[in-house]
Amino acid sequence: MIKVKRIYEKPSKDDGFRILVDRLWPRGIKKDEAKIDLWLKEIAPSDELRKWFSHKKERWIEFKRRYREELKEKTELIDEIKKIENEYGTVTLLFSARDAEHNNAVVLLEFIKEGRDDAN
Repeated sequence: MIKVKRIYEKPSKDDGFRILVDRLWPRGIKKDEAKIDLWLKEIAPSDELRKWFSHKKERWIEFKRRYREELKEKTELIDEIKKIENEYGTVTLLFSARDAEHNNAVVLLEFIKEGRDDAN
């Protein structure tokens, strides 16, 4: 199982393997207190896309489209997440955005799930 969670929420045992999927380190979080197993910043949206989106909801649909295009070029990283899931059972994709519904981790999770559906 893969799920998403805001990094500012308290870590729990149910999180399984915790992967930070943001390009920038979250403000106010100390690295030794973050309880992160892997920082996979390479899978985050490009700096150009991140800056363009700027968490503006009116850009959400276009952001999703553009980020999904970027993810198509990152199959090795997607496979790494799937491999970790197979090994640990549960993977939590961590993000720092305030908006829990409109962020890169949500798009990434959808992308991974759709890839599974295509394989079946």
